Amino acid sequence: MDSSYVLYLGRHTLETALLLSAPILITCMAVGVIVTLLQAVTSIRDMTLTIVPKLLAVSAVSLLFGSWMLQIALRFTAEIFAQIQNIKY
Repeated sequence: MDSSYVLYLGRHTLETALLLSAPILITCMAVGVIVTLLQAVTSIRDMTLTIVPKLLAVSAVSLLFGSWMLQIALRFTAEIFAQIQNIKY
């Protein structure tokens, strides 16, 4: 195992983590901006107004993209386990 392999593995891990978290993070950001604009326009400062829509949106996105995210995670895990066999000390 040389340094280029470690760098490849780290980069691939970070790319996979970003790919898996992107739908949920983008949804939270979009819902947060919309709720903030709604609060600014109506002058409502209720904390549940910010949390409940985000929870509902994250739940919906998890249901929509859950199988895709699971496939990405399983593919990454299978690749890592396949590469473990090739590691020589």
